[in-house]
Amino acid sequence: MPAKSKAQQKAAGAALSAKRGETKESELNGAARAMYESMSEDQLEDFAGTKREGKPEHRS
Repeated sequence: MPAKSKAQQKAAGAALSAKRGETKESELNGAARAMYESMSEDQLEDFAGTKREGKPEHRS
């Protein structure tokens, strides 16, 4: 499932980084923390890998 906004994509990227151990879980806030706790690494890769072209900054 693709990200619907740039903000959602950025949050997924931060959560994915924490899942992989590249950043600390304690550094996550808001949506990124929720994604980290509720989504698998594969799901996060799908969200973070979405093309940014034509996406709004925030989902309406």
